[in-house]
Amino acid sequence: MPLITLPGVYAPQDDTALLADALHREPLVPGAQVLDIGTGTGALALAAARRGGEVTAVDISRRAVLAARLNARLARLPVRVLRGSLFGPVAGRRFDLILTNPPYVPAPEAVLPRRGSARAWDAGHDGRLVLDRICREAPRLLAPGGVLLLVHSALSGTEPTLRMLREAGLDAVAVEHRCVPFGPVLRSRQGWLHGQGLVAPDEEKEELVVIRAERSV
Repeated sequence: MPLITLPGVYAPQDDTALLADALHREPLVPGAQVLDIGTGTGALALAAARRGGEVTAVDISRRAVLAARLNARLARLPVRVLRGSLFGPVAGRRFDLILTNPPYVPAPEAVLPRRGSARAWDAGHDGRLVLDRICREAPRLLAPGGVLLLVHSALSGTEPTLRMLREAGLDAVAVEHRCVPFGPVLRSRQGWLHGQGLVAPDEEKEELVVIRAERSV
């Protein structure tokens, strides 16, 4: 079913598809508690709901919340969509599966955008302003045996993500990789990325990676 994508809301792209592939391979029992952080259109939340998960989706964007609610209604799936920053709206809860496709693109600005569509991808000079928060906070929300599935670009550093999650006590591994052509955002700042030492002058592709991190029972 085509998804409603409102202006300024992140439309499903290669990273969404890669995370959806990982979700498809993840065992999910009916009634499993699922959290989708940065839901955008709700594409991943809906995919989890179709598999019988009891899904809560969160996004900081009002338009994204509206789009996800509309898409859930059109799909006739019971997804609960909340507005807020990362894990704030679900503090104190525990989940069997956490999905997230957060902002991870290295940006010339050192701080997160406060408004506009760039909130969906820009994440500071190294692309880790949101990733590091997720690595710190997500483990506390996982039930015993719970799993975090996180997608981001290798430009943001795969090893720091793995290290932080392992230091939090999770069994973390990279389970999916895919090289994709630069999109409009990366192409527009290729000179800056080269100046930061993140890409070669003639580089035209980035590697996407999905990290799977499991909390021991």
